[in-house]
Amino acid sequence: MSAMTDTNNEYARYGYSSARIGFGKRPAILVVDLQNAFVDPQYPTGGRPLIVKAVKATAKLLAAARPYGIPVFQCATAYDKTKLDLPHWKVAICRELTIGTHGAQMVKELQDPSYIFFPKCAPSIFFNTPLSTGLVRHGTDTVIVTGANTSGCIRASVIDSFSYGFRTIVPVECVGDLEEGPHWANLKDVDRRYADVVSLNEVLEYLTTLPRDGGR
Repeated sequence: MSAMTDTNNEYARYGYSSARIGFGKRPAILVVDLQNAFVDPQYPTGGRPLIVKAVKATAKLLAAARPYGIPVFQCATAYDKTKLDLPHWKVAICRELTIGTHGAQMVKELQDPSYIFFPKCAPSIFFNTPLSTGLVRHGTDTVIVTGANTSGCIRASVIDSFSYGFRTIVPVECVGDLEEGPHWANLKDVDRRYADVVSLNEVLEYLTTLPRDGGR
């Protein structure tokens, strides 16, 4: 059962949350924007409790996934120094991040040379990145989304994952936001429409059903 299941609401009356997507056989893990600018307290958007917890939970997920050879795709919001690829962000920190700077690097706990890393310049990890090609090459049918912020880049990434036809799973402990309200509201809404929002434990249990080294 989804971690966000709520049948006692108006949406349920109209058929929302009427089906569970479930896991497929060939997963990939996405790590969205768990970079220093959104985690390290030296930055104005860093040190927020939900995001710090998401880093720890995501590290646990990645460690558990390693023996199964599951591909991991990571991104950080960052732009060329010319800023020609910078959209009209209303978020101050997003106008300041450039490729190669400390703020644009993944936090140390989540770095690994086997992970596929790339910058992105829009909310979704899919937009103008090599992700969709990489997922197809790995034969992926299930995308597990982790990272920040739930109400922004996670939501956008979930919608694109859904739109590309992937089974989309969000481990609730592995995503975070600056505030509780938008975090929970967006988790509940994507669970109604596009994804299964589940506990980290459910994802860890799913991993144990997979062949070691991914069977690829």
